[in-house]
Amino acid sequence: MTQTIQVGDISIANDAPMVLIGGLNVLESESLALETAQTFADICKSLAIPFIFKASFDKANRSSVSSYRGAGLEAGLKILEQVKSSCNVPLITDIHEPHQAAPVAEIVDILQLPAFLSRQTDLVKAMAKTGKVINIKKAQFLSPAEMGNILQKFEEAGNSQLILTERGTSFGYKNLVVDMLGFPIMKDFGYPLLFDVTHSLQLPGGQSSSAGGRRKDVTTLARSGLAQKIAGLFIEAHPDPSKAKCDGPCALPLDKLKPFLEQMKELDVLVKAQDDIDTA
Repeated sequence: MTQTIQVGDISIANDAPMVLIGGLNVLESESLALETAQTFADICKSLAIPFIFKASFDKANRSSVSSYRGAGLEAGLKILEQVKSSCNVPLITDIHEPHQAAPVAEIVDILQLPAFLSRQTDLVKAMAKTGKVINIKKAQFLSPAEMGNILQKFEEAGNSQLILTERGTSFGYKNLVVDMLGFPIMKDFGYPLLFDVTHSLQLPGGQSSSAGGRRKDVTTLARSGLAQKIAGLFIEAHPDPSKAKCDGPCALPLDKLKPFLEQMKELDVLVKAQDDIDTA
């Protein structure tokens, strides 16, 4: 049985209707954040898809020292707080250091543990201590089964309000691969599983000093993930991906969001209406 994680009036579970975590890779400006959040919120409301807005105040693991990192903790939290009040949406953002957990937890509804930092025990303990729902990104270098160790760290630290998110696995040079057979392994832990489609499209280091990406494959990959009966999707979008300050090659064009989500919702409903066939 899968657990149901509650975020306000949003129920997140592998056997519940799909939830969307969506937004910007990184906060570029307050106006862009508000525009993007409102667009997501309006479309999701029209399609009856529960929605949580995501944006990072800092991207601490950029490829190059000259890459844009974000608005920073203080300014970023002010922007996120404005988004929450203006657009009436719950929030998720990632943190990178233990001291960030408490102040960020005062603003957002879900704390996100970044993939590259998912084994950092001190960070896990600080996040668990907040009592917030935690979204755990699967590290690119970990197998699906190894996520059980990270779940155990949170549980022993007193927090079992947990979500897992698949985001691709390192495979060779400048490439990520998504193994669909890893989805049932992670679902067996009993927690909701999300699929971060846009980060899974990355080509790490594909543009020398920044990541490349395969935006053209976003629909194909998202369909494959939803076919696994999961809790929902994680999607980043941008009004003009060519001008995005981080991960533009992976971002969904914002004007394509509605037809994309229309297809995804239809698929989610179809898949979850079917009984699993025991072939063991």
